[in-house]
Amino acid sequence: MSELTDIREIKALLDRHGFRFSKSLGQNFLIQPWVPEKIAECSMLDGNTGVLEIGPGIGCLTSKLSEQAGKVVSIELDPSLMPILEETLSGCGNVEIVFGDVLKQDLNKIVAEKMQGFRPVVCANLPYNITSPVISALLKAGCFRQMTLMVQKEVAARICAKAGDDDYSAFSILVQWYADPELMFDVAPDCFLPQPKVTSSVIRLKVPNVRRYHTEDEEFMFRVVRSAFGQRRKTLVNALSSGIRELSKQDIADTVSACGFDERIRGEELSINEYCLLSDELLRRIHLFKH
Repeated sequence: MSELTDIREIKALLDRHGFRFSKSLGQNFLIQPWVPEKIAECSMLDGNTGVLEIGPGIGCLTSKLSEQAGKVVSIELDPSLMPILEETLSGCGNVEIVFGDVLKQDLNKIVAEKMQGFRPVVCANLPYNITSPVISALLKAGCFRQMTLMVQKEVAARICAKAGDDDYSAFSILVQWYADPELMFDVAPDCFLPQPKVTSSVIRLKVPNVRRYHTEDEEFMFRVVRSAFGQRRKTLVNALSSGIRELSKQDIADTVSACGFDERIRGEELSINEYCLLSDELLRRIHLFKH
């Protein structure tokens, strides 16, 4: 594995195969061996674990995962990496590469067909440009109890933020609706080839066996959340009056007050449980007015 993080060996490998980095695919390969080692350590793997990896690159993390897990399935979008991965992972008999777009894959089908008998987890160095949709898809698939992900540091801050924090966002609520996020460690730009302009962070998401939050209509609740954060500088009442058109601004103000919140409160001050309470009351009043 050491040669897969040696910058001279990497350059020789890429030159041999005529590979060129794609900015649009957000390709940055690790050149520090401690990083894949620590990511694998955070993933808590054993022979009963099946790992879904996203974006194996030249395979430095993949090979480390294959040493510790029972099965590794890596999804790679760039077909020009196929001959490189065939070379670098030739000794990894428990690794299977799937070429395609992770956002177009049936993740439950992959787990059922390729990880049967294994405990499925995710381990990925996510391209910055698809981080949010990929994490959303992984969480909504419902088949992974744990995910270890390398993302842009500011995205990690948003994911882990709590109500009232500057980084708290609709995406914070989406992730925490499904999982408990934990910041593991940072990875500096000089750990990559080519160097990104930002620091990365590795986070671990643990999905509890029992859903912790309950709302009468999950889709409506997230609509409320998106409306509340869509205009952060506005009060919650003003933001919701733009996004929840079924009620008047006064009705929304009355609902916010009925839930025990100050009418001047902003959306980023509400916890997930408080959003559940608010959305259920808004929905109740919408139904009441309809009848």
